[in-house]
Amino acid sequence: MGVEPENTLRSFVRAERSGMDAIELDLHLTKDGALAVMHDTDVDRTTDGHGPIAEKTLDELRRLDAGGGERVPVFEEVLDAVAAPLQAEIKDVAAARALAEVMKSRDLVPRVEVSSFHDEAVAEIAALVPGVRTVLIASRWGTDITDRAKAVGAAGLALNIRRLTLETVERAREEGLSVIGWVVNTQEHLRLVRAFELDGATTDFPDIRRTGRFTA
Repeated sequence: MGVEPENTLRSFVRAERSGMDAIELDLHLTKDGALAVMHDTDVDRTTDGHGPIAEKTLDELRRLDAGGGERVPVFEEVLDAVAAPLQAEIKDVAAARALAEVMKSRDLVPRVEVSSFHDEAVAEIAALVPGVRTVLIASRWGTDITDRAKAVGAAGLALNIRRLTLETVERAREEGLSVIGWVVNTQEHLRLVRAFELDGATTDFPDIRRTGRFTA
């Protein structure tokens, strides 16, 4: 989102061409059950429209400008537009069920990792899609974060880099969980990723990986 309209096909193609290891996207259900790719629950911030996604049909979403003439894509379009591995963030249990159907029909377990802030959504996708890799996301968390991840079958944690501590990373490692930091948009945060030896990081600026090799 730092260089292209966020959650659009153009942004995903740009990320892939920039050499990113994977692409993160966000999924919401439309009124008619389509998996729309958008971060917020409503369309106000990222399009020229107004109102909640859940109250709009896919056809209504298609009429909106998502930035630079881009349209709001659905998950299946992203699968066809890029070949990179994907991390799909689901916002609720309903989205988990819809995603599960697509993952099973298109055999996406090797390619798609599923993440969520909601424990119940992670547990739901894990129950519906055997072998799926899942990640529990948190912005703020307590000492029980690793226990929560283990309880829902998550293989990893995605944690706010601004609040991440070495203690949390070490606790996760002891439990066999991977840890990625978000959102890493500065050299200072990139240095933390390396100091903590994290398994990965998300960024809005693909070039940070190239420039960071020499300055972080």
